[in-house]
Amino acid sequence: MAEIGKINRLEIVRTTAGGLVLDGANLGEILMPNRYVSNAGNPGDGVEVFLMLDSEERLIATNLRPYAMVGEFAALRVAAVTRIGAFLSWGLPKDLFVPFREQKIEMQEGRTYVVRIYLDETSGRIAASSKLDKFLDLTPANYKLAEKVQLLICTKTDLGFKAIVNGRHWGILFYNVVFTPLEMGQKIEGYIKQVRPDGKLDLCLQKPGFGKVKALTDVILEYLKSQGGFMPITDKNPPEEIYRLFGVSKKSYKMAIGTLYKKRLITFENDGTKLV
Repeated sequence: MAEIGKINRLEIVRTTAGGLVLDGANLGEILMPNRYVSNAGNPGDGVEVFLMLDSEERLIATNLRPYAMVGEFAALRVAAVTRIGAFLSWGLPKDLFVPFREQKIEMQEGRTYVVRIYLDETSGRIAASSKLDKFLDLTPANYKLAEKVQLLICTKTDLGFKAIVNGRHWGILFYNVVFTPLEMGQKIEGYIKQVRPDGKLDLCLQKPGFGKVKALTDVILEYLKSQGGFMPITDKNPPEEIYRLFGVSKKSYKMAIGTLYKKRLITFENDGTKLV
């Protein structure tokens, strides 16, 4: 089944002066204009193409790839605002349309917004919406503690950063677990810190629990060895300095060096930590 707004592998039916004619199955025959044909194929060959409507509302195939496809979220810049809506740059010659009714706040040219790309079933047009709530939390949040997830950073609030989890649910990174700069639209790996009774998700960027501490102890030992057995770092140093060196929170660092101290692998001095 061929789908508009996604990558499809279609068979070449024949070649014409205007380009390749592809078998679009449920969508009928589809032209791949010459300007999008990088390597000529033969009838019966398969080609991977992206399906969209051109500027004249004709269904065509292209070898170009947009920044995101139908069913996905992405941070896109507004190329223009007109009397009918906004248009976003998304890596294709024809900009992506956002109707006014699908704008959570009125979009401004030059600014970037996180949107969901969708297919208008009535017109067959690909469009986008910044009203993200209606695309999220439609299924129960069935996650486990410390499960690794994919995050898309969306907005900054009084509490922390709201992020889309695995393209399905809202989650929040509270400020006290963020020790690195984050930007809207940034894609990053994270972990489930807590699933609340109401299904809301608390997130973190480092794996919670002892498993993380065990891995961090190895990192600290390797760093100490690389520094000749001594580092001018203790649990008194600022959280930012600890994160710069080891990429973890100060709490995680203290847990790790506590483990190493109990195993008598390190000792503490007034101005640092020493390898035994």
